[in-house]
Amino acid sequence: MVHIRPATEADFPALLQVQQAAFGEYANLYTVSGWTTETIKSLKEDAKEKHIFVAEAEGAVVGSVRFWTVAGVCIIRLLSVNPTNQGQGVGKALIREIEQTATGAHKFYACTMLQTARNIHLFMSLGYKAETILPDHYDHLDLICFAKYLRKPSAEPRSAEC
Repeated sequence: MVHIRPATEADFPALLQVQQAAFGEYANLYTVSGWTTETIKSLKEDAKEKHIFVAEAEGAVVGSVRFWTVAGVCIIRLLSVNPTNQGQGVGKALIREIEQTATGAHKFYACTMLQTARNIHLFMSLGYKAETILPDHYDHLDLICFAKYLRKPSAEPRSAEC
């Protein structure tokens, strides 16, 4: 059973290990050094501006994600799942927790590397739609960005006044 909760500073070493393992998988495809060499110090700085969730299984951190909301848009970043726990619903659970928590958001936005079919499938399976491609972006990565819009309640029909 996976449990999602806000990260604490005590989680940061394990969180970085998971992130390094998750992004390390793509080292042959992309330059991912920014994600595999992040330090505790830079993570602490990031945590001042962003929310961070961790996924725990059997008492161990097996996944994490960061997010923040600006003008109603919740930006999702650095979704990481330990390679041994991938395909077990950890990533979906983290994204769903964000969607439940970010109550002020009308849109959820996330980008992933274009050549990662598994990640693309994950977002599409959660109802996200491809919105844009960012060629030659961070470290010359080609990214695909997804968005999920929340439906607004329909307005009551107005009665015509005479």
